[in-house]
Amino acid sequence: MKKLRNCFLISSFLLLIGCSDKPNPESTVEAYMEAWENEKFGEMYDLLSEESKDSISEEEFEERYSTIYEGINMNNLAITYKAPEEEQDFNEEDTPAYDYDVSMETLAGELQFSHQAELVYEEGDEEDTWAIKWDSSMIFAGMEEGDKVSAQSIPAERGEIFDANGEPLAENGVIQQVGLVPERIEDEKEVKEDLAEILDISVDYIDSQLDQSWVQSSSFVPVGAVSDDDEERIKEIKELTGTQFQETNSRVYPAEEATAHIIGYVGDITGEQLEEMSDEGYTASDQIGQTGLESLLEEDLRGQAGGKVTIVDEDGNEKEVLAENEATNGEDVELTIDKEVQETIYENMEGEPGSSAAVNPTSGEVKALVSSPAYDPNEFVLGMSSERRSELQEQEGEPLSNKFSSNYSPGSTFKPITASIGLKTDTIDPEEDMTIDGKSYTQDGWGNYSITRVDGANIDNNVNLRDALVRSDNIYFARSILDIGGETFLEEAENFGFSEDLPFAYPISASQILNEDQFESEPLLADTGYGQGQVQMSSLHLALTYTPFITGGDLLQPTLRSDEETGQVWKEDVISEETADVITENLQAVVNDSQGSAYEPQMDDLNLAGKTGTAELKQSLDDEDAQENGWFIAWDTDEEDLIVSMMIEDVEDGSGEVVPRVKKVFSDLN
Repeated sequence: MKKLRNCFLISSFLLLIGCSDKPNPESTVEAYMEAWENEKFGEMYDLLSEESKDSISEEEFEERYSTIYEGINMNNLAITYKAPEEEQDFNEEDTPAYDYDVSMETLAGELQFSHQAELVYEEGDEEDTWAIKWDSSMIFAGMEEGDKVSAQSIPAERGEIFDANGEPLAENGVIQQVGLVPERIEDEKEVKEDLAEILDISVDYIDSQLDQSWVQSSSFVPVGAVSDDDEERIKEIKELTGTQFQETNSRVYPAEEATAHIIGYVGDITGEQLEEMSDEGYTASDQIGQTGLESLLEEDLRGQAGGKVTIVDEDGNEKEVLAENEATNGEDVELTIDKEVQETIYENMEGEPGSSAAVNPTSGEVKALVSSPAYDPNEFVLGMSSERRSELQEQEGEPLSNKFSSNYSPGSTFKPITASIGLKTDTIDPEEDMTIDGKSYTQDGWGNYSITRVDGANIDNNVNLRDALVRSDNIYFARSILDIGGETFLEEAENFGFSEDLPFAYPISASQILNEDQFESEPLLADTGYGQGQVQMSSLHLALTYTPFITGGDLLQPTLRSDEETGQVWKEDVISEETADVITENLQAVVNDSQGSAYEPQMDDLNLAGKTGTAELKQSLDDEDAQENGWFIAWDTDEEDLIVSMMIEDVEDGSGEVVPRVKKVFSDLN
C-alpha cells in the first residue's frame, strides 16, 4: 500500500508538470498585441501560423504594415483585447478567438476598428505553440487579399494677414513656376545660361533638374519661379525656347521689403522642425512659418488639414471609408499695423541701417515696426539660391537682421525720462537755473573723465529745464541724475518699464538701465542721465515711454492684433499731468525754437513735439572715437494719433541725419 501511494503521488506530480508546460493561447495573443502596439512587425510575424507564413514572407509582412502606416501618417497606436473572464482549457483541435480593438490617429483623424484574432495549435520540434491565423483583415477589418489602403490629404488654406485697414500683408496668391521642356530647347547652352542669369540660379542646378531619372523629353521640368506680376522677367523668359510656365498657388507678400521682418515668410518644413512637430500633424511636404509673425502665429494661421483613408480593391475602386475629416482653414489675422505708415517709414529710411517704431499714443496700437535695410520675403517663397542667400548675409547693413527687436543706446532721447523722474522727485525745478561754466564737467575722483556739452548747448551759463531739452545739454542732465541718486533713479525707472519684458505679441528685447543691479561709479550714473552709460532701449519701448506725455501720466500697453483691447495701461500714473504738460511744452520747443536741436528742416504744415539724440557707442568711458547712432522721436501735437521713433546707425551728422526723415514721414502721411 505504501508503494502504491508513492506511485500515485509521483504520477500526480508528473501530471502537474505536464499541465504547466502546456501552451496558453492568451500568452500568444498578449505578445502579438504588445508587439503590434510597439510597431515591432518582425516579432508579430514570428507569432504567425505556418500556413499564414506561407502566404506572405516576413519582409513583405513588415513592409506592408510600415508602408500603410507611413502613408496614413499613423501615430498613437493603441490595441486592447478581451481576455476570457475565466481561464479555459483548449484542445489541440480548437481554434480559440479573441476580440480586439484598435485605435490610431491618422491624417484623416481618429481611426478605430474591432476584429478577432483566431489561433491554431501547432506542434514544434522543441515545443508546441498557439499561433496567430493571419490574413489582410487583421490590418484593417474589411480588407481582403489584393486590397490596398488609400490615403488622401486635404490641405487647409493658410490664414491671411491684414493690416488695420484690411490691406493684405501676407496673402494666398499665385506665382509662375518656370520650367523647361527638353524636346523644345533649340540652343541648349544659350538657353541654360540666359535662364540661369534671369532666375539667379546656376547652370549646374538646371542640369541637375534635367538629369533626374523621371525626366522624359516631353516633361515639364521645374527650375524656378517668378512673381505673377514680374512682367519684365516673364517676358524675358518667354523669349527663350523650351521654357514654359505653370501657375502655382503660393504665399505672397505685397509690401515686400517694408514688412519683411514683422511679417516674415513661410518655407518648406525642415527635417529638424518635422521631428519636433511630429505629433502636430505636419508632413514632409508642408510649409511652415519660418520667421516673423508667420512663425509666431503659426498655430492660428496654419489651420488643420483634412484627409480620407479608404480601402480600395485591386482595380482602385473604393470599398470602405476607414476615416475621413474635412480641412479646417487657418484663421485670418488683422493687425494694428498700418501698411501706409509702415511703407512710408521704410521708404524714408532709404536703406540706411536702423530701426523705427510708430505707435498711436492714445490707444497703444502699434502702427509700424521697421527694420532697415531688409529683404524681399517673396524671394524665399520663390526659391532663393545659396549664392543669393550668401549675398544677403554678407551685405552691408545686415538686411536679414531684425533691428526693431534689438536694443540700442538711446542717447539724448532718454533725457525726457530723466527730466520726468527729476520733476517727480522734486530734484528738478523747471523754472530754476543751473549754472554751468564751460563745455565740460568733472568732479574730484573722476580722473581724466569729463562730460562734454554738445555744440550749441553752451551759449548760456544759466540753464533751466527748457533750455536743457531744447539745446540738449548733457551736463544739465548728468548733474540732475547725480542729485536724484542712483537707487532712487532705478526705482523710478521701473515705472517706465525698464528691466522687464514688453507685454507685446512680438518678442522685443527688454530695455535696461544697467548691466548690474547698481551703479558702480558716479561717472556711470552721470552718463546715464543723458542716455549713455549702459542704457539700452528698443525703438518701440522708447516710443511707449513717451506716451505718458500725451495721456497725462499713464504709460500704455502696446497692441499688435486688432482683436486686442486698446487703451490698456501698462504703468499707471508714471508722471503727473502737470509734469506731462511741462515736458510736452518743452519738447515742442525742441522742434519750434530756432535754437532747438530739431528745428531744421522747417516744415510749416507740421506741429510736432520731439527729442533728438546722438548715441556714442563707447566701449569704455574714455573711448573718444566711437561709432554714433542718430535718433529722433516725435509726435503730432494736433492729432495726437501717431508717435514715430527712429534710429539710424553709424551716422556722421548725429540726429541731423534722422530729423529730416521723421519729419518727412509726418509730411507724407498728412
